[in-house]
Amino acid sequence: MNRRVLGMFAVFALCVLCLAGCNTVHGVGTDIQNAADSTQQAIDKVFEGEK
Repeated sequence: MNRRVLGMFAVFALCVLCLAGCNTVHGVGTDIQNAADSTQQAIDKVFEGEK
């Protein structure tokens, strides 16, 4: 019984860590996308007068 509880806890902990990792990666991806959008807007403003 004790090994069973320990095994279930280990699986639960692994799931929690995986979900936390997914949220972290998603957040980093969103930050990178926002930075890319801001950079593109800045480039567009610089070259706006040359059109």
